[in-house]
Amino acid sequence: MFELSVDEWMALRLSLKVAAVATIAALPLALAVALLLARGRFVGKSLLDSLVHLPLVLPPVVVGYLLLIGFGRRGPLGEWLESHLGLVFSFRWTGAALACAVMGFPLMVRAIRLSVEAIDPRLEKAAATLGASPLRAFATITLPLALPGVLAGAVLCFAKALGEFGATITFVANIPGETQTLSAALYNATQTPGGDAGALRLTAVSVLLSFVALAGSEWLARRVRRRVSGLS
Repeated sequence: MFELSVDEWMALRLSLKVAAVATIAALPLALAVALLLARGRFVGKSLLDSLVHLPLVLPPVVVGYLLLIGFGRRGPLGEWLESHLGLVFSFRWTGAALACAVMGFPLMVRAIRLSVEAIDPRLEKAAATLGASPLRAFATITLPLALPGVLAGAVLCFAKALGEFGATITFVANIPGETQTLSAALYNATQTPGGDAGALRLTAVSVLLSFVALAGSEWLARRVRRRVSGLS
C-alpha cells in the first residue's frame, strides 16, 4: 500500500529538485534584502517591506497568474529571457522553482532579518574601528552570528516550496514528469476515482519530508549556536 508508483517517485524527485533550486536561488537575494531592512535607513523602507511580504497575503493563484503574465513566453520578462538567455519558465520545472522561490522568499527574509536585528550593532562598529571593511565585518561577525536565522529561513523556504500548489499549478500547470510536484500529484489522486491509496501515500511522504526538514533545521541551528557561543 505504501510502495510509491513510478509517477509518484517522479513527483517526489521533482519536488525535491524544485525546492532545492528555489531555496538556493532565493538565498542570496533574501540575505541582501534582510540586511537592507535590518540595518538600512532609507526612504521607501516600509514600501519595500510590504512588497517583500506581499506573497504571504496574496492568494497563491494571484501570484501564479502575475508570474504567468510577466514570465510567460509572451510576457515582457519571459520573452526577453528566452530570446537572450534561452531561459523558459512557463510550463517548465524552472517555472515551478521560480514560483516556489517567490512564495518562500518572505519567510526566508523574515527569519534572516530577525536574526540580524538581534545582533548588537556595536560589534560591527568595533570591527570597523579596528580597520575591518564592511564586507569583512559582515563575513566574520554578522554572518556567523546570523547563521541560525539563515538556516531557519532556508528550511522554511524549502518546506514552503515542497508544499506549494496554487502558484505553481497556475504558472506551470500540472504536467507529469515536468511540473507535477507532490502537491499536484496529491491533488490528482484526490480527484481520481479509487485514488485514495495514492493520496494517502503522498500525504505520508509530505508529512515525513516536512518533519525531517524541520528536525534537521533545529539540529543544525543548535550546532551553530554552540559553535558561535564557543567562539565568543
